[in-house]
Amino acid sequence: MTDFGEAVTAHVRSWPKVQKVPAPKLELFTVRDFVPEAMRANLIALIDTKRRPSTIADPNGDDYFRTSETCDLPPDDPQVQALRDLFTRISGIDIAYAEPSQGQRYDVGQEFKNHTDYFEPTGADFQKYCSVAGQRTWTFMVYLNEPEAGGATRFKVAGKTFQPEAGRLVCWNNMRADGTPNPATLHHGMKVRKGVKYVITQWYRERPWK
Repeated sequence: MTDFGEAVTAHVRSWPKVQKVPAPKLELFTVRDFVPEAMRANLIALIDTKRRPSTIADPNGDDYFRTSETCDLPPDDPQVQALRDLFTRISGIDIAYAEPSQGQRYDVGQEFKNHTDYFEPTGADFQKYCSVAGQRTWTFMVYLNEPEAGGATRFKVAGKTFQPEAGRLVCWNNMRADGTPNPATLHHGMKVRKGVKYVITQWYRERPWK
């Protein structure tokens, strides 16, 4: 897992105009203008046609923990394929390790409270989600648009907040160097105050996705 994480980090670092966030406890990167405008518009339209209420892996009793909507993007759509190719090129990770790509839509007041993307090893549904493909390793997230107010993504431990910027990529390694989940990746999809926010998230696993 250490070699894998180092290989992905090196691949991401080689991408033109990539910026590494100076955060000693996690590997966090960003690239502006990663997704072209025409592709963003098509993906937003696709999310709007197939969205459903978002869910979480381990219910925590907070019905307002994640209030966005989610779209399971169809893998045979040309725009989805083009985006997945972009993720493959920047990450260097074989597409076999990629989960199906997801789009998220946040309306006014909607958010995703502080959370990590990896599956909690002590969680009730850990085996359900990780028995075949293993733990989530890397996250690649793209903002498709810019709401009029709010909707930032805040990494508390890193002391870094990303304001939504159309086409911007934010990516990070969910694991420590020893292969254990990294709690420093805790992040908050903050409430949209005005307008609507669209993002796409691509997660990768330890083993090929079945």
